Amino acid sequence: MTIQLPLAAHDAGLAGIMMAMGAAARDASATVAKAGPDKRTAALKAMAARIRAAAPALLDANRQDMIAANAKGISGAMLDRLELTPSRIEAMAKGIEDVAALPDPVGDVMATWTRPNGLEISRVRGPIGVIGIIYESRPNVTADAGALCLRAANAAILRGGSESLKSSRAIADCLRAGLADVGLPQDAIQLVQTPDRAAVGHLLSGLGGKLDVVVPRGGKSLVARVQEEARVPVIGHLEGLCHTYIHAKADPAKAEAIILNAKLRRVGVCGSTETMLIDASIAPTLLPRLAKALEAAGCELRGDERACAIHPMIAASEQDWTTEYLAPILSVAVVDGIEGAMAHIARYGSQHTDSIVTEDDAAAERFLAEVDSAIVMRNASTQFADGAEFGMGAEIGIATGRLHARGPVGAEQLTIFKYVVRGTGQTRP
Repeated sequence: MTIQLPLAAHDAGLAGIMMAMGAAARDASATVAKAGPDKRTAALKAMAARIRAAAPALLDANRQDMIAANAKGISGAMLDRLELTPSRIEAMAKGIEDVAALPDPVGDVMATWTRPNGLEISRVRGPIGVIGIIYESRPNVTADAGALCLRAANAAILRGGSESLKSSRAIADCLRAGLADVGLPQDAIQLVQTPDRAAVGHLLSGLGGKLDVVVPRGGKSLVARVQEEARVPVIGHLEGLCHTYIHAKADPAKAEAIILNAKLRRVGVCGSTETMLIDASIAPTLLPRLAKALEAAGCELRGDERACAIHPMIAASEQDWTTEYLAPILSVAVVDGIEGAMAHIARYGSQHTDSIVTEDDAAAERFLAEVDSAIVMRNASTQFADGAEFGMGAEIGIATGRLHARGPVGAEQLTIFKYVVRGTGQTRP
């Protein structure tokens, strides 16, 4: 069943349409779960082929979205997230193929043991069911989310941002065509076709029990709304307040290369470093070098009192330590040893991604063990906080909550498990 939403729907009509989408997704999820891994793999490969074949149409649809977004005065970082290029379309298709190449998690036996009474108990992975994904700007999330949900034998209901509607619709059409190519139900992947914000509310209601989990991917206000209003479990994070700590035993060349990449490779991604922490013992000599390199690359620096005394920069306010800039702006704090760095992260961080640059093994292991973030790193750019870089093919987002999924959310994180018990006639005394 293909469901088309009018651009302006009365709430009662929209409610009915959304409920119908939920029912269609539930039916489709049962079919894809039974289809087997080979058929799901074939569908993913067909989706990638459809994406490549439709590249001109995707670029045209995206061009229309970009024109409208520019007219609305959307920020440069958001425009970067929105834009599709031939290389990004190819990366999208390659990402789907990477997901296709992943081991199918459904049916994976996580553990098996035998009780004294002879019962054999296994913990086995299975699909969650129907997953709602609510996201902003990035049309490539349409492909990533749809592919990952299918890999784990789930159905997906996708709700992209209004600014990317034409792009997301064109991508979703490719995914649905790929499903049809191998005989799987197109309603395993559905895109909400209206920019009406009321559609989000219907998703958060759970669609009459048809929606099992919701995954938000976007700005702080979106994720906060989802977490506050959802009547189904939420896998998500509020924001990416990522830190790079330059330890006293940091290699200066590594520190420079890492902080430049961590901040400036793409400023609009959630893994971009927003605060650089530098050890007080090396700040007088190393901070000027790092600051000059960052400024030469076009980065504005906002430092605490000690940082400003070492190298002229804008004085940071308290708000700077809790701001996800998504722009070429970096806050800088001088800290007293690893304890000072970890205290700053604990106070201001969002438990997303934090990195230490050091040649000291003991300090590195302490940082990795004690910093309570979804992703902790040593001598690596925080921009590696990405499911594809973790070998997951793609990701729906980075989870920072206290559910089974933490860090990049890939196919495996979109499964649950059940216990399978095999007996030989046992009865309980």
